[in-house]
Amino acid sequence: QVQLVESGGGSVQAGGSLRLSCAASAGIGGINAMAWYRQAPGKQRELVATILSGGSTNYADSVKGRFTISRDNAQNTVYLQMNSLKPEDTAVYYCYANRYGIGFWGKGTLVTVSS
Repeated sequence: QVQLVESGGGSVQAGGSLRLSCAASAGIGGINAMAWYRQAPGKQRELVATILSGGSTNYADSVKGRFTISRDNAQNTVYLQMNSLKPEDTAVYYCYANRYGIGFWGKGTLVTVSS
């Protein structure tokens, strides 16, 4: 089992920045892939960013150039740096980990971006 705990959510004005953290109970160096998803009210959960064990990353077009996903294997933590935030970024953000085909989810952290 992999337990994930997100933190860093909150309220910010448009154009501001936040950094989300996801602390894992297992060494993330041994986890095949980790990702951030988000879900706004009434919408399906969408993939925001992924980072693989080798360090390669991918981003949704809507956040490319504004968000950066990174990992610190020594701290067992994955981060999502969010810059130039827009109101449409408002959502609950979830950390996700995949290990040998089994997925694990955090409980989520709310990000609210005001105009």
